[in-house]
Amino acid sequence: METTWRWVLVTAIAPIAWGSTYWVTREFLPADAPLWGAVIRALPAGLLLFVLRRRRPHGAWWWRSAVLGTLNVGVFFALIYLVAQLLPTSLASTIMATSPAAMMVLAWLFAGERLRLVPLIGAGLGIGGVALLLAGDGVAAAPLGIAASVLAMLLSSLGYILAKRWRDGTDVLSVTSWQLLAGGLLLLPVALVVEGAPPAADGAGIVAFAYVSVIATAVAFAAWFAGLARLPAGTVGLVGLLNPVAGVLLGVLLAGERLGPWQFAGLGIVLLGIVMGQPSAQRALARARRGLGRRPRSAPGARTPAARVHRTEVPTPVPADC
Repeated sequence: METTWRWVLVTAIAPIAWGSTYWVTREFLPADAPLWGAVIRALPAGLLLFVLRRRRPHGAWWWRSAVLGTLNVGVFFALIYLVAQLLPTSLASTIMATSPAAMMVLAWLFAGERLRLVPLIGAGLGIGGVALLLAGDGVAAAPLGIAASVLAMLLSSLGYILAKRWRDGTDVLSVTSWQLLAGGLLLLPVALVVEGAPPAADGAGIVAFAYVSVIATAVAFAAWFAGLARLPAGTVGLVGLLNPVAGVLLGVLLAGERLGPWQFAGLGIVLLGIVMGQPSAQRALARARRGLGRRPRSAPGARTPAARVHRTEVPTPVPADC
């Protein structure tokens, strides 16, 4: 159990780091170059992990890295760029909060994991909690934005499950570096065509890009895929709900934003959903159900207390000379 929770905590690094990118991007990075931001985020992170491992793809990992890099980095980042232009943050985050349920279904279809009721209930709570946590944004939603958000959620969920299914003992850092490099190289020509030259950055911008690339990408993706290799997909997906939670809490701590009663309620519901998806919580509930369904049984041949009370005792004869 301690090992499971350790990997849950490692996995949690990813969504917390991803949640911090909202504030860092808003405060320090250029707002008019999101595609270049994605390239600068993915390529240096991939190169850093590649230098640490110094291992090139081999065999099937050449095309697997291209597929995973496309799903988890390239197309995903491009769709998120479109979503950011067309949807309010609350709606986009609520749609992305359906990812745990999608990952459970996809893991059942492609990775042979069983669908379990308690994590599914946790996923439902997580979706409702995120909706409450981010309520209040009244910007009109565009159908194209909704479609892009749903597609981004499905493609990234599929990419995560494929990464889980294809694990074959290859170390996590290598697999993560190959995906980031493939996705970054896919985005590079798109950024050149759509946005032109790379954006200029001052000292604060360079530090922010370094944080987003090293911490929120290299470290975060390595932690995420390490969790996927060792935990059920539903558990990892529910841990991912810490992403909007971290974004909201950092807004409160660093940007002076305030939470109302509904946001506090949503925060509690999200955390409850995350806990329900953990293997230890599922085992505790299973033990509780077994305990409620167990009836005390007497051992074979044992007499009940009532039988002992009503048993006729034969007195021992008293000697005549007493």
